[in-house]
Amino acid sequence: MTETGTFTTRAAASSEAAGDAHAFAVESARLMADLKCEDVVIFDVRGLSEVTHFVVIGSGTSDRQMKSVADDLKELGAETGFHRYGNERDEATTWVVADFVEVVAHLFEPGTRAHYDLEMMWGDAPKVGWHRGTTDENSP
Repeated sequence: MTETGTFTTRAAASSEAAGDAHAFAVESARLMADLKCEDVVIFDVRGLSEVTHFVVIGSGTSDRQMKSVADDLKELGAETGFHRYGNERDEATTWVVADFVEVVAHLFEPGTRAHYDLEMMWGDAPKVGWHRGTTDENSP
């Protein structure tokens, strides 16, 4: 195969992987909202982050809810081929991180979310539409 052919194949594979990550980020946000997380947002951080493609952020109402949502995200990831790389939470469970490599989901207690303000950190990244029935101009 020619160098050009190899490059095209790699580019197509990369685009497909980004599309899969986009779909998983959207389904993760929908799951979080369905499980009563509030203020769910997705940032497309491709080109801004060297470690992930999408960041999903939501606020939980209790430590029990946040742990349960993280477990359900793990199940969703396993069903869709996005196995959780890591899971971290602070002692008081005010912040839970579920890392699926291409997608990183953050679940916060509202006060902790305001303190760390990841929305400001990723403010240059486009937001991704995830509500059912909406179209997303930022999809790959």
